[in-house]
Amino acid sequence: MPRVLIAGAGYLGSAIAELLAADDWEVEAWTMSAESAEELSLAGHAAHPVDISNPKDVAAWKPEVDVVIHCASTRGGDADAYQRVYFDGARNLRDRFGAAQFLFVGSTSVYAQTNGDWVTEESSAEPQHETGKILRESEHLVLDNGGTVIRLGGLYGPGRSAIVRKFLSGEARMDPENDRFMNQVHRDDAAAAIRLLLGSRESAGQIYNLVDNEPILLGECYRWLATRLNRPLPIIAKSRPNRKRGDSNKRVSNARLRSLSWAPRYPTFSEGMEKSVLQTINDEGV
Repeated sequence: MPRVLIAGAGYLGSAIAELLAADDWEVEAWTMSAESAEELSLAGHAAHPVDISNPKDVAAWKPEVDVVIHCASTRGGDADAYQRVYFDGARNLRDRFGAAQFLFVGSTSVYAQTNGDWVTEESSAEPQHETGKILRESEHLVLDNGGTVIRLGGLYGPGRSAIVRKFLSGEARMDPENDRFMNQVHRDDAAAAIRLLLGSRESAGQIYNLVDNEPILLGECYRWLATRLNRPLPIIAKSRPNRKRGDSNKRVSNARLRSLSWAPRYPTFSEGMEKSVLQTINDEGV
C-alpha cells in the first residue's frame, strides 16, 4: 500500500486525503493545530500536529513515505509566515524525505503580468511582492531537487469563496476602469489534479498551473452573482492598491495539466458556483 504525507491537511489537503484514502493509499496528515489533527483523526486518517517550519519536528518523524504533498497555507500571513511555511517547510520536508516524490502547492500569484494576456508555465514569473518572491525561491528549491511545482489559482468550493463572501457582506467593489481577470479552481478539481500527478514520472521537475478553463473578469463575477441571487450590484469604487496577491492582471492557462487528461468537473466560474457553492448557500438559508 503506497504511503503519502499531506503536510498541511486543511481545506485542500483534507480533500486530497479523502481521494487518496478511497484509492487505498495510507494517508498521514500533518496540521499546525492539535484540534485540526483530532478532526482528521475522527475522519479516519492518521493525523498529527507538526510544525513543518521546525526542522526538529520534521526530523523526529520516523516512518518513510512514498509521496510528500506540501499544501500548507499561511492563511493570509505576512512575508515572515511565507518564509516559515513555504521555504523553510519545503526545505525541512525535502531534507527529511529526500527519496519521496515531492509535490509543492504554490500560487499563480508568482505571475506579475498586468496586461490581461495569457500566461503559461513558460511565461515570466517575476513577482513584485515579497511574498511572491519567497514563493519563487521555494519553487526553485523544489525544482532543483526534482520535485513538482503546482501553481494554484484562487481556491473555492463548499463553504469557501472569497468572491461570494465579499459580495454577500457588502465588501465588494466594482472598478470598471481597472477590472482584472480572476483565475480560480474548485477545491475538488484541484484535489483530483494533484491525485493525477502522483506517481507521474513526467511531472518531476515540472511546473503545472492549476486553474479552471476560463478566467473571468471580477466585474463579471459580481454581475453573475447579482443576477443569480437577485441582489444589487456592488458599488462603483476604485480598486484597493497593493492587494495581497499583487496587482497583476493575467489569464492563466491550464493547457499543460489538461494534456495529462485532467478535465475539471467545474470548468467555469458559473458552473462551480451553481453546482457547488450556491447550493451550500441555499441549504444554509443565506
